[in-house]
Amino acid sequence: MHSSSRRLFAAVALSTAVAVVGTACSSGAGSTDAKDADSGTYTIWDPYPQFAKGSAWTKLLDKCGTQAGVKIQRTGFDTSDLANKTLLAAQQGNSPDVLIVDNPVVSTLAEAGVLTTTDENKLDTSKVDPNLLAAGQSGGKTYGTPIGANTLALYYNKKVLKEAGVDIASVKDWTSLTAALEKVEKAGKKGITFSAIGTEEGSFQFLPWFWGSGAQLSELDSDEAVSALSLWQDWLKKGYAPNSVINNTQTTSWQEFAGGDYAFAENGTWQLANAEKAGFEYGVLPIPGAGGGHAAAPTGGEFVTLPVQDDTGRYTTSQKLATCLTSSQNLYDTDTTLSYVAPTGEVQDKQVAANPALKPWVDAVKSAKGRTSGDLGTKYPKISEQLWKAVQSALSGAKSPKDALTSAQSAVK
Repeated sequence: MHSSSRRLFAAVALSTAVAVVGTACSSGAGSTDAKDADSGTYTIWDPYPQFAKGSAWTKLLDKCGTQAGVKIQRTGFDTSDLANKTLLAAQQGNSPDVLIVDNPVVSTLAEAGVLTTTDENKLDTSKVDPNLLAAGQSGGKTYGTPIGANTLALYYNKKVLKEAGVDIASVKDWTSLTAALEKVEKAGKKGITFSAIGTEEGSFQFLPWFWGSGAQLSELDSDEAVSALSLWQDWLKKGYAPNSVINNTQTTSWQEFAGGDYAFAENGTWQLANAEKAGFEYGVLPIPGAGGGHAAAPTGGEFVTLPVQDDTGRYTTSQKLATCLTSSQNLYDTDTTLSYVAPTGEVQDKQVAANPALKPWVDAVKSAKGRTSGDLGTKYPKISEQLWKAVQSALSGAKSPKDALTSAQSAVK
């Protein structure tokens, strides 16, 4: 399973997968030198290059190392670079002891034989919300534990809605949301903005509507899927959403909303700090499903994993490090820093008690699911690529939603 030939195969698979799934959502120099269990230095790789030496994050790593009786050698990489570096290190037998990696990549690394299972490394995941843990599962096995999660919801401008005579409490499903957009448009304001760009960001933003229709990623051309894409296409045709969404990233979409004329914007937890600076009163609403309730939005965030080591004696200390990083207090501190919702109910309750504005985000995360869940694993990148191509075709008017999704399903097969 962990042979060099398997890892060579993984390098080919991951080179494609990483390029697709790196959305979503330092100091020290990492070392890939061979190491013994009694060496005193353990390596940690993470996707947080923004945190320099002396930051709360690096202090936490050092604290966990001290508690485990070892020194930490840490390197922060950009997300896509981290995954590729991990594959290369695995091929050379020099994997880091602890790897914190974007959740869609976990199943790819697992299928490549790079990661140990929680049965093997004894990480306790019993308190983690099952829908969040699923992003790190493949073939019935679990390959790590989430350090936190973010997801998508609808930000709304209270002033715009009030002037249009829209009561946000009335927005409970697609019909009532569309009715609200119609009122806003008639009042001379703008409806909703989102990102439909032809990248993983576009798929990421479409998934709540796709899943909210009842569609499954294994059947892109279902009637439910067509209804979701038709919803977006109709919004553009009626002027409820701007044509700019076709090229919008999540950042440019946010910039449109921050201008103050839009009633709604689909965006993520990571925009909370910007929302506070927007200069107008805002609220947050979990994305509604077609017939009501909360639609499942895709989870962002990272997993703490323990890569395969030639010296299995290192696992005991690595497990201590991972357990420290994901303890309740450390999860609370880390997720506050990262603007993440914690992966356990205990810490989520503490977050909401400290900041009631996080309540709709906790609700959204509880309804969310991983993009690779359901054993999609390495199939997801190809599915996602065809999905964003279908969205682009339909919104540009090149194809009907049905034809666009039929072509997507054929391409996946």
